[in-house]
Amino acid sequence: MAIAKGYAAASASAPLTPFTFDRREPNDDDVVIAIKHCGVCHSDIHMVDNGWGQSVYPIVPGHEITGVVTAVGSKVSRFKEGDRVGVGCFVDSCTTCAARDLDREQYMPGLVLTYSGFEPGADLPTYGGYSDHMVVKEGYVLSIPDNLPLDAAAPLLCAGITLYSPLRHWNAGPGKSVAILGLGGLGHMGVKIAHAMGAEVTVLSQTLSKQADGLAMGADHYYATSDAATFETLAGTFDLLICTVSAGIDWGAYLNLLKVDGTMVLVGAPEEPVPLNAFALIPGRRTLAGSMIGSIKETQEMLDFCGEHGIAADIETIAIDQINAAYERMQKSDVRYRFVIDMATL
Repeated sequence: MAIAKGYAAASASAPLTPFTFDRREPNDDDVVIAIKHCGVCHSDIHMVDNGWGQSVYPIVPGHEITGVVTAVGSKVSRFKEGDRVGVGCFVDSCTTCAARDLDREQYMPGLVLTYSGFEPGADLPTYGGYSDHMVVKEGYVLSIPDNLPLDAAAPLLCAGITLYSPLRHWNAGPGKSVAILGLGGLGHMGVKIAHAMGAEVTVLSQTLSKQADGLAMGADHYYATSDAATFETLAGTFDLLICTVSAGIDWGAYLNLLKVDGTMVLVGAPEEPVPLNAFALIPGRRTLAGSMIGSIKETQEMLDFCGEHGIAADIETIAIDQINAAYERMQKSDVRYRFVIDMATL
């Protein structure tokens, strides 16, 4: 075992505090990564608070990880010492399952989360990127394009792929009208990526306070959802509406913004059940769908796409000892648009 330093929560009611723990020894197919930056995802808050009922304590959050390779196993062929790499939301999966599908790996059995899971065949918990280093199997390590800074690239490993995957799956591009509900850590990535794909992009946000930012990121239109007239003006407008918020909303009102055969995709995950009237779907043959991150293959595709188009997150860099204050600010939507921890401050 190798000793690692990080920040952890001991229970659902505990703050994140300094924590020393064991990382497993590298195997011959492993990559050892010195973590340079880690994005702060809203799901980190849900997991620390056990909002989804699946947290393993003590919990070291963080699945938007960028860093530099410091060592590789003898069977590693894709990476070498000094390479710029990333790690996203999972660090292992079932490689022998009959149902395995490399294009939909994130939906298959056997997924091992980057944190709040367990190493395959062992009682050792997985600990995330709020730490100084990690050991990851080669197949779950991603290459960061050279033109993307490691700090602003970190949120691509969750926020970026969470938006890229549904945009690609539902064929966002020229001739498609796409709405992004919520201009936060997820939503601002959706605007940038959908714009780069060639779609007509509309931001739906509670107020117009971020309108200038949204338009600068590539949105063609920007509407306030606090204005009832928005729902009359935009009725039947969108081919695709991606909901990035996790708060309760009027589901029928948003489904009514879709064209016939339009799709509303949930990527924000409310802790409460989604109430829905069937007639919000039936008359327009509309679809309410969900989407979760992406496969390793698709995540690398997303990173390459972002490198080609110069897309990275808008970030506020923080020291690790500011993480509890950052959580409080995130719950107030007081960040533009993603906190990223500088792990040199650990």
